[in-house]
Amino acid sequence: MADFTVGDDHFRIDGKPVRLLSGALHYFRVHEAQWDHRLSMLRAMGLNCVETYVPWNLHEPQPGRFRDVAALGRFLDAAQRAGLWAIVRPGPYICAEWENGGLPVWVTGRFGRRVRSRDEEYLGAVERWFAALLPQVVQRQIGRGGPVIMVQAENEYGSYGSDQVYLRRVAGMLRERGVTVPLFTSDGPEDHMLTGGSVPGVLATANFGSGAREAFEVLRRHQPKGPLMCMEFWCGWFEHWGAEPIVRKPAQATEALREILECGASVNIYMAHGGTNFAGWAGANRSGPIQDQDFLPTVTSYDYDAPIDEYGRPTEKFRLFREMLAEYADGPLPELPPEPVGLAAPVRAELTDWAPLGAVLDALGDEEAAPSGVPPTFEELGVDRGLVRYQVSVPGPRKPYALDVTGLRDRAVVYVDGVREGVLTEENSALDEPVAGPAEVELWVESLGRVNYGPRLGEPKGISGGVRHERQYLHGVRARALRLEAFEKPDALAGVAFAGAGAAGSTGLFRGTFEVSGAAGTGHAGLELPDWTRGFVWVNGFCLGRYWSLGAQRTLYVPGPVLREGVNEVWVLELEGAGAPYAELGPGVPVRTDTPGDAQV
Repeated sequence: MADFTVGDDHFRIDGKPVRLLSGALHYFRVHEAQWDHRLSMLRAMGLNCVETYVPWNLHEPQPGRFRDVAALGRFLDAAQRAGLWAIVRPGPYICAEWENGGLPVWVTGRFGRRVRSRDEEYLGAVERWFAALLPQVVQRQIGRGGPVIMVQAENEYGSYGSDQVYLRRVAGMLRERGVTVPLFTSDGPEDHMLTGGSVPGVLATANFGSGAREAFEVLRRHQPKGPLMCMEFWCGWFEHWGAEPIVRKPAQATEALREILECGASVNIYMAHGGTNFAGWAGANRSGPIQDQDFLPTVTSYDYDAPIDEYGRPTEKFRLFREMLAEYADGPLPELPPEPVGLAAPVRAELTDWAPLGAVLDALGDEEAAPSGVPPTFEELGVDRGLVRYQVSVPGPRKPYALDVTGLRDRAVVYVDGVREGVLTEENSALDEPVAGPAEVELWVESLGRVNYGPRLGEPKGISGGVRHERQYLHGVRARALRLEAFEKPDALAGVAFAGAGAAGSTGLFRGTFEVSGAAGTGHAGLELPDWTRGFVWVNGFCLGRYWSLGAQRTLYVPGPVLREGVNEVWVLELEGAGAPYAELGPGVPVRTDTPGDAQV
């Protein structure tokens, strides 16, 4: 048993000063069988603490339906086995480049702009969530012999709002549910963010990637006493589909980290190990003027240019960080655990079975919603990840007119009388060719990830406006959802009517097998789909996430624990156009040694 406190100048354990050298590692972005290895890597880098967010939407996908909340407790136990303290950031909002910033679809769909405010109904949902979650934290606090030393109240609230009543209520809920360790907030080192996001009596910390001295000067204006801490030292950055990779030179990141430590501050390296946005949980961002923002979906990899790469391997950044952090250690640093190994030789999964999208929807889709005057959004259908097929009739006879979709989020493959006519997006929402009536229109709409940061948090997905022919809205819309969650069920594909191999350019569900020897359990692989366009991949029923020919990511990470000795099965759900009739698996992307650019963080 020990006592962790916030002093006037330092953090203290049983009264003795201590500096927190923490690293972010999200348990939900790493296969559970790999937690011990990744946490050992944190220790070997010279860290004494691990930090994790908790995604509400992962654990309560529907009201009152809780799913594996105990995973957080198991992760905290693993942290303790590794000799690490733990910082927990339970939200309710987490950002984290995660779908909807961690808020469940049923929360943002029901409460809209009332989320993250003092609204009593919203706070009631938060309180029920905390009641289910917090026992995992409370029983593992340091005062009870566990690793948990601090808990965050909300997350970067100063970047969103200024409702001090709400922040106090969140902090109060944490205390009422038994959290006795120090609470903290974290915000950018700017006056408006710290005034909006700080709570009197709760430690304020700052998030930044460089300029520690200036950042801490701003923090001191708002908090004259208390230990200084950078709660998110951005040593890299995340990436968006269709954008250039973002990298940060190891030497530059190391010097920025050194500046933090020279200020006498504690630090949490974000990310120490990023992991992967498995199963379509990647979020999205908006950029540009608030009324006309570009939509930027986040890629599946959350490598983050972190010192421990997506495959669990040390990088040049790891080596430099370890050398510097050794100067602040009480003794010699632990040796590195054995490095994960990839497939010894490339293998090919021949995709021999195929089912069209309609057959997949018939087997795994929801019941079709009753025809409605306007298209129901994903939120109204209760859909988080996946796609929805909308069907609507163009009455006739009538001349050809433009057909467009207002409020499309995010991407629709459109068929007219069974013939594919184009792919629409929010920015390009009209078909190139006009449509005559009568005609039957199908729109297969996919959400590419919900916004996780900023004022457009919680915006609806699907068709939030309507389908128009000329200026006339088309009514009587029918909608049917195909959820990614449906593929997680045991024997999920038992009812799918597979035919022969699918042709190049077709859409639907493809299935094949490959054989593995020696990499199952502890190794890893990288999977690529030559000339395929966009969709999702599963290996042995485990969803690796989204692939997209748009770039910047070509290879999907396959955790070793997912692989089996002998025969393995792969499924590919292609939504726009299949390529070569196989998937390729190899050892994965090369380990990073140095990087050519430098992210401005």
